[in-house]
Amino acid sequence: MPPVKKEVRSKRARPPAFVKNLRGVKNWKEASAWLEWRGIEDIECITPDQAGVARGKMMPSSKFTSNTSLALPSAVFMATISGGYPEDGNGFVYPEDDGDLKLVPDLSTLTVVPWEDDPTAAVICDLVHQDGRTVEFTPRNVLKNVVAAYDRIGLRPVVAPEIEFYLVHKNPDPDYPLTPPVGRSGRAIGGGAGYSIAGVNEFDELIDDIYHFSESQGLEIDTLIHEEGAGQLEINLRHGDPVELADQVFMFKRTIREAALKHDIYATFMAKPIQGQPGSAMHIHQSIIEKKAGRNIFTAEDGSETEAFFHFIGGMQQHVPNALVMLAPYVNSYRRLTQAASAPVNNKWGYDNRTTAFRVPRSDPAARRVENRIPSSDANPYLALAASLACGLIGLSNRLQAEPPVVNTANEDEIDLPRGLLEAVDLFEQDEELAAILGKTFATTYAAIKRAEFETFMEVISPWEREYLLLNV
Repeated sequence: MPPVKKEVRSKRARPPAFVKNLRGVKNWKEASAWLEWRGIEDIECITPDQAGVARGKMMPSSKFTSNTSLALPSAVFMATISGGYPEDGNGFVYPEDDGDLKLVPDLSTLTVVPWEDDPTAAVICDLVHQDGRTVEFTPRNVLKNVVAAYDRIGLRPVVAPEIEFYLVHKNPDPDYPLTPPVGRSGRAIGGGAGYSIAGVNEFDELIDDIYHFSESQGLEIDTLIHEEGAGQLEINLRHGDPVELADQVFMFKRTIREAALKHDIYATFMAKPIQGQPGSAMHIHQSIIEKKAGRNIFTAEDGSETEAFFHFIGGMQQHVPNALVMLAPYVNSYRRLTQAASAPVNNKWGYDNRTTAFRVPRSDPAARRVENRIPSSDANPYLALAASLACGLIGLSNRLQAEPPVVNTANEDEIDLPRGLLEAVDLFEQDEELAAILGKTFATTYAAIKRAEFETFMEVISPWEREYLLLNV
């Protein structure tokens, strides 16, 4: 009788755990396996420009993993929002050679692009010179430099952004005002729906897509609410490292726009997109951790506020007005910053006082933080975080004293902030301490871009001018 053959079962090797990561790998070997396991065909190598717009290159995944050298012209980071370039002056000099800067992928940001039909991934890149030196004036590097300044004195910033945006009807003609979209009820969305669950439910399918796209990319939404404006929503992110959170805001903006387009509407992060409606903010919650002890430096062992807490606020009060151009970067941004509106036009602080620029929310002592309520949602998240943290760092370093907290309404009297873009640029250029932390090359480049954008705006004749000047003057 022939021997019984034992059945041999082929065992498929289990994939390594890292290929299932929704976001990020450690090295190029892991990146290759991660891409292959998902069948990724194309890679978007992207980086934020001064406006926070994704710039970069797309390539086949096989080329991405073959040690291909990637480059972008330095001019990409000197362009205005309309595609122009500033004139030389005030310390800014346009480079004559317009040489290339090298893109260096940060593999910890590798993720899928869920709205693409073909299997596609994206990775955020840093910029270096051809000799490997860090490029001082690119936004992600500016924020990294500010975080490094904290690190040198043994501190680690922790932030949590809140991003407001509007859903609006598609509007291909910029001469026409934006209007709120129609929700599932079939009626145009109205205002006054702050924290309304019914208001959120009007866009159930769109919000499901936002959640789905976000989950696919490893982006963590803490909460989502309907704000006061007609079709205005807010997404709150979990607290964490400033660069990681800026990356998330950068990716969230793309995600929300793509989800909206899938439903044939626009999502806009303009600071004041609709006349008569509230503006959109990007509030930033900030605390500072002592790295060795792992404690919040704003809170003493007995739970009371520390001197560092007041110094940080003092730095915000004295220097945020000078950094406003990084928090409110466009002419439209200043339409949101109006007296007696929901956005602050002061540099005051207070406990749980939403009329102040700097609010200290109610919390446990260990979670004590300072909320900067000035930034608008049109701000580049890397630059807004860099500016806010830099102002606080100046306060800590110089032991600046905070003014007494405000206990009443702070937004109806004096205006402490610049009222327009040019005034904000002037103050920005005068603050040498701020420029020293952010980088002088960045400061001169950014100021030149903003002056050029203002001049472009001045070439446009507005409906207000035609309404009141055409036949009256």
